[in-house]
Amino acid sequence: MARATVLTCAAAEGPGALATWLPAAGLELDVLSLWAGGRVPERVDSDALVVLGGPQQAYDDRSAPWLRATKDLLRRAVADGLPVLAICLGAQLLAEATGGRVAPGPDGPELGARLVAKRDAAGNDPLCWDLPLSPVVVQWHWDGVVDLPPGAVLLASSPRFPHQAFRLGERAWGLQFHVEAPAEMVRGWAAEDEALVRAAGLDPDLLVARTLLELPEVEQVWRAVMERFAALAGGSGAPGPDGQGPDGQGPDGQGPDGQGPDGQGPDGR
Repeated sequence: MARATVLTCAAAEGPGALATWLPAAGLELDVLSLWAGGRVPERVDSDALVVLGGPQQAYDDRSAPWLRATKDLLRRAVADGLPVLAICLGAQLLAEATGGRVAPGPDGPELGARLVAKRDAAGNDPLCWDLPLSPVVVQWHWDGVVDLPPGAVLLASSPRFPHQAFRLGERAWGLQFHVEAPAEMVRGWAAEDEALVRAAGLDPDLLVARTLLELPEVEQVWRAVMERFAALAGGSGAPGPDGQGPDGQGPDGQGPDGQGPDGQGPDGR
């Protein structure tokens, strides 16, 4: 079975649902807890790299002693063509490591269950091709990617944080949001960040309650995306239900949303 090296950056942000979804899809997880003294390897010896979230600042290496080494590892993994999945802080570190820029959100944090907007390029993405136009995700961040790395493909956006999901090359993905957070993880974040949540004008209990209501839909939408990542790490493509291959295209050269490789539909739009 294929294996993924997973870097966790905080006790409150473990693999969550990924610990079930990915092994069930054929990708076992080797978890390194950087916050508890785990060392960042110089190279990834497994089939994929997963970097998860945390409260650190991706643009400030002083916020954790292992941030610089994690960026170096991400940079090497992308250069080597290794499948990479980077979530929240992980996505920010991926961006910073490859020429992008991260900064605090000018209008405050983005918290709780929120919708993001699928971009046209996602229709041909190996993982995200069949996302609905406005999938629900779990947000919990104060910083965001303000400049994408050169060559990155934008897959999802939102008004306050426009770079919600992106792909680098053919095998590295950054997700600003969470899809892996179970109920207990969301409750833990709200308890730990209660003062900050209230400072943002939100009620922590109400925020948690509303977010938990959306978790079944988050799983319904995003588990299949994570299973495709597991298939990619295992060396196979992830064909869709209508015969689409790992590039999201069917035999007529169009993706599941009717778009061709240039992002246009059959009527040229």
